[in-house]
Amino acid sequence: MGGKRRERIKIGLALLLACAPYAPRSADAQSLCKSCEVQIGLGGTYHYWGATGGVVLPVAVTWSENRYELEFVRVTTQQTLRESRSRDNRLMAAPYWGASLSRRWQLFERGPVKGFFGFGMAGKTKSDALSTTRWDFASQLGLRFRLPGNRVTGELAMRHWSNGGIRVPNHGQDFATLTVHLNSGFFGISRADQYPIDPTFDTGRTLAANNAGTERQLLP
Repeated sequence: MGGKRRERIKIGLALLLACAPYAPRSADAQSLCKSCEVQIGLGGTYHYWGATGGVVLPVAVTWSENRYELEFVRVTTQQTLRESRSRDNRLMAAPYWGASLSRRWQLFERGPVKGFFGFGMAGKTKSDALSTTRWDFASQLGLRFRLPGNRVTGELAMRHWSNGGIRVPNHGQDFATLTVHLNSGFFGISRADQYPIDPTFDTGRTLAANNAGTERQLLP
């Protein structure tokens, strides 16, 4: 248990260092936090479009209008793959903790749906037959959508972690996630819920007129 805990701490510290260049400055912190989102959901693993039995629990934080994402995942079950020449299943990976930091780019927007691509780095607590390295490249391709009412935002993403063939075996970790964010305003205001102020609206003049009306009502 001590070794696993140390590995998790190392991954967490490394990702914090990687996030440092993107940390908000004091002058921009308020505007940046308005676009922060915390998403939770559920996912599953696959390999060459065949299910491998891994259940994924993701928690993601996005900021800067979803340009950056920090995601933590827990693969809760073993991943197995049926051998083509055997009836037995091959153990590909045991349960593990992982995290990724990615930069994301919007590909298109059609009404309430947006397409995006992301690329970054990932780390996990165990190496396995999917990847002999614990540090990998992370890529994602997904759809972001708003449900009617603009109170719930969801993301469906296909993700791939691998070392790019630096060391073999390198089958890569493939998994899909579905995450949701509730626009409660607790972590900032979603852009869908922001309404611009009419530039012709003079707040000072309106307040003065209201105060004058109140004074006239109080006079005998």
